[in-house]
Amino acid sequence: MRFMTLWRPTKILPPDQRRYAEMNKFIEEHAKAGKLFLAGGWDPTTPCTVVKRSGDKVTVTDGPFAEAKEMVGGFAVLDVQSKEEVLEIARRFVALAGEGTSEIRELPTESA
Repeated sequence: MRFMTLWRPTKILPPDQRRYAEMNKFIEEHAKAGKLFLAGGWDPTTPCTVVKRSGDKVTVTDGPFAEAKEMVGGFAVLDVQSKEEVLEIARRFVALAGEGTSEIRELPTESA
């Protein structure tokens, strides 16, 4: 089963070398186990472009957007055996990452 998680922090934690080391160890553990397919972080201050449709109108807006409710701090794509396994990984991740929400969605494993 493949799941994608989106990390939405609600409180940005100050830089902490110990937490960074723990997070790197966590990532390495899951990569070596073949569970972490792809991961990355997003800096909310980097430029972005949003394409939005409302009715018949499509707009293109350049960002960044600073509202916390719109911010995605990072993502991971995980190959696991069950939803319970991805939930355990997400629990461990949020314990390291700080306050926020990890949104989990199952991804199709076969192309259409």
